[in-house]
Amino acid sequence: MDTKEALAIAQEAGLDLVEVAGQARPPVCRIMDFGKYVYEQQKKSKDSKGSSSKTKEVKFRPRVDVHDFMTKIRRAEEFLDKGNKVKLTLSFRGREMAHTEIGFDTMSRAIEEIAHMATPDNEPRLVGRNINVMLTPLPANKRKPKFKVEEDESGPEEQGAPASSDSEQSDAGAEK
Repeated sequence: MDTKEALAIAQEAGLDLVEVAGQARPPVCRIMDFGKYVYEQQKKSKDSKGSSSKTKEVKFRPRVDVHDFMTKIRRAEEFLDKGNKVKLTLSFRGREMAHTEIGFDTMSRAIEEIAHMATPDNEPRLVGRNINVMLTPLPANKRKPKFKVEEDESGPEEQGAPASSDSEQSDAGAEK
């Protein structure tokens, strides 16, 4: 088809004549709404960027208490469950640098606790006053959340003494 004819048809339809393959003989053109096409291409590229995982960081101290340690592990597990990479960082202050082995023990304990959800990219490494290790989540079908608590399953009985026992105790005290 002649270029002038194609251009006239495109203008009648209120669309654009876009060259698709200029290197081909004869050149290939398409009648389309070019603004809509560009918008869809931008939307596709933005969606493809969003699929990459984010990196979350969980910070430790060398002499972290057991409950604080488990809270941080639970938090890391949540991040990994969502498919994010997790960076574990343990920072030293002052004279703590004299006992870096305590920090490495804490980091290895953290890696063991989270092994059901992720694999470390490399060994924990001391960089300046910090020990860092990056964790990559396992494939979704191989992750086994250990600390995830279902809100639906826990009833008032599991969260402590039933409310009726408090009233019974107050009644017993009133009778005496």
